[in-house]
Amino acid sequence: MERRFVKIGEAAKMLGVSIETMRRWEASGELVPHRKTKGGTRYYDVNKLINAENNDYPTVCYCRVSSHDQKHDLKRQQELLEAYCAAKGWKSTVISDEGSGMNYKKKGLQKLLEMILHGKIKRLVLTAKDRLLRFGSELVFTLCEIQGIEIVIIHQGEQPSFEEELASDVLEIITVFSARLYGSRSKKNRKLMESLQAEGDKIIASLNKK
Repeated sequence: MERRFVKIGEAAKMLGVSIETMRRWEASGELVPHRKTKGGTRYYDVNKLINAENNDYPTVCYCRVSSHDQKHDLKRQQELLEAYCAAKGWKSTVISDEGSGMNYKKKGLQKLLEMILHGKIKRLVLTAKDRLLRFGSELVFTLCEIQGIEIVIIHQGEQPSFEEELASDVLEIITVFSARLYGSRSKKNRKLMESLQAEGDKIIASLNKK
């Protein structure tokens, strides 16, 4: 089969995007020209353009907060993810959740996992690793790699230290157990909850001294 090549303007028209978007795709490695002359003229393989046009799988952005009170932070995460993808020229959709990072039954997370298992997304974008899950995110990343799904994590500022991450994990665990025990009128459960909180405070105070 004879291969046909077109310049960037015609390629952009075929895909229904702007020339600027084509250049962003080239910079990100999402869609690079078959050949580029010394003068900067780009030539695209029409067959590859047709395949790119037929690939409608989106970039999926996932954001999460632990409670409804953090609605403002959820909106901030979403805006950051959308702006990042727009700058890259990626067609994106956002899935959001409200709930603990230790809750594996959140609707948004289940929807995301279903899309990953069926290979229905092109890439997964997160503001931070722990926005996906407190524990178990590496397993999700492995599933993405098996399906050929790219993973992008936007790092904001310095990464937390081991002590800070451990303190956050301890707080998350205590919060989950406290929520499960809360509402029970049993003296035994109330004492257990108080003991958990006290031990958690001791661990966090010890970590902060290091």
